[in-house]
Amino acid sequence: MVATFMRRHRAVALWQCPGGAILALVAIGAAWLMAAGDADAAQGARDGRPNILLIFADDQSPRTLGCYPQSWSWVRTPQIDRLAREGIRFSHCYLGSWCMPSRASILTGRYPHAIESMRMMGEYPGSTYDPEKCPFWPRVFRQHGYQTAQIGKWHTGTDAGFGRDWDYQIVWNRPKHPENAGAYYTEQIVEWNGQERTVSGYSTDNYTQWACDYIRGQGRDPNKPWFLWLCYGAIHGPSTPAPRHKGQYAAAPVEPPVDILPPRPEKPAYLERTQAWRRSPDGEIVAGRTLARFGDENRQGMSYAAWVRMVNECNLALDEGVGRVMEALRDSGQLENTLVVYTADQGFGMGEHGFRHKLAPYEATYNSPLIIAWAGRLPQGRVCTQPVCAGDLVATFFAVAGIPLPWEMHGRDLSSLLADPQRPQEARVLLFEDMGQAYGSDTYPIPTDETLYHGDVPRWVAIRYGKYKYIRTLVAGEMEEIYDLEADPEELVNLALRPEHQGLLADLRAKTVAELKRTQAPFADSLPPTRQMQAAAASRP
Repeated sequence: MVATFMRRHRAVALWQCPGGAILALVAIGAAWLMAAGDADAAQGARDGRPNILLIFADDQSPRTLGCYPQSWSWVRTPQIDRLAREGIRFSHCYLGSWCMPSRASILTGRYPHAIESMRMMGEYPGSTYDPEKCPFWPRVFRQHGYQTAQIGKWHTGTDAGFGRDWDYQIVWNRPKHPENAGAYYTEQIVEWNGQERTVSGYSTDNYTQWACDYIRGQGRDPNKPWFLWLCYGAIHGPSTPAPRHKGQYAAAPVEPPVDILPPRPEKPAYLERTQAWRRSPDGEIVAGRTLARFGDENRQGMSYAAWVRMVNECNLALDEGVGRVMEALRDSGQLENTLVVYTADQGFGMGEHGFRHKLAPYEATYNSPLIIAWAGRLPQGRVCTQPVCAGDLVATFFAVAGIPLPWEMHGRDLSSLLADPQRPQEARVLLFEDMGQAYGSDTYPIPTDETLYHGDVPRWVAIRYGKYKYIRTLVAGEMEEIYDLEADPEELVNLALRPEHQGLLADLRAKTVAELKRTQAPFADSLPPTRQMQAAAASRP
């Protein structure tokens, strides 16, 4: 235990050092991962540590869940709503800007700007990473007596980590098979514990069945606690309802968001590029173009109302799946010993600010649903307004499992917050970002050409601090943004443009830079000047 403690704190100290010290951590981290003893590995067989079930939806707006107040009144998700009644529902969860960085942050506990060696490679979504420079924490859980499993979508490098990070794995490896990367709902090339096969059937139902089988004992050591990451592909586009659900919401009324069409004078210029809806000659709001690589096929010209109904019909099988997984926990007697977390890689714009995409820093496009439940251990039916990031979830998993953090993570243990989710909390600076397709040292220098954009959205950084959100788009001369999320949850009034809020702007700007430096962002000292900064400089004598 003393040796483990020393290894851990030596690694943390190196993360906090600049420059080459980050590279030194690679060697220390690799040594730590290999040095976990047999005594630790046997620990799970003789203790009562909890199981951890992380359920991950894909591209899910909280508006598609009945337990969230912003959902459409006709949305019915009884199983996920039940989970919310039996646990804690969070209002604000910021995991990542799109599929890959969100999963990378979940697997490392770190922001994309601090994840080394991960990069896109070959035909999209081909990607790669060095597992020694970029270790994933499930490997650490394995070495401390947990059995680790992952089922469903994989989108973080062609190396899915079976036998190193995962004891049991059934995954649709999108980066490895770009030719199959659009097959979100059927005919998927699946790696089954490292062996490939093509699987028919509706993927949401397949993933649910495989997860239930694992929970009930298939491929699982009954003497070990387990961690299961269940990654659904739903409701990512092309959002395809199960045949049994098609047409269920055919008559549902749908009103578009107030700013689905421009102009938006208080938003950055790039929103002109991301405008995904238009008014047809007969006056109906219909889908326009987006730069989504997969999922937006044949959607142009579809009415806004029809699209919203289709996405929510696709969600019905996901809701049923959550119910079946929870039933498997109850039937197998494991419910009281399993921490259950339901979330999504990120939100998805349902027309707000003109979006039919993710990537952008707004609540509609970035904020994920988050529900945490643990029967008999956590409060029930509570709502927590404190914002949460990916590193928070990972740090909490380690705390619950009783395992020391193997490296510095960009998050905090949420245990005290979970015990009393409505207790007033001191405001914290919570950073989130979009680095496009760049990671680690590749995020510096900040581009000044079209490579700055991914899906028509330029790189940006943002923080939450109390009720405020501050956004800095990394385009020279672009406006900064501040929103009061209590008074303006739809983010329509940009306080950064108001003279009376210039003191607040300076404070939030400074807090953002400080947090970037604290988390070793390579570009922290080279942010392009904003419109407000340029105006202030020009006004000086």
